[in-house]
Amino acid sequence: MTSTILIPNMACGGCAKGVAATIAVTAPDARVKADVAQRRVTVVGAADPAALVAALRADGWEASTPG
Repeated sequence: MTSTILIPNMACGGCAKGVAATIAVTAPDARVKADVAQRRVTVVGAADPAALVAALRADGWEASTPG
């Protein structure tokens, strides 16, 4: 399963590392590809998108799924 998560306040590589770390706690086996310029991440794995968004929001990221 592939999920896209929009993160408007992800502005740099350091932010991307923080986002990836948060996702790793929620979905340790997921692969994360951050696109800082587009302010989104693509997550490949069996992670529940709603759980990822909730975890990211809890860590202060303005996360949402497209659509």
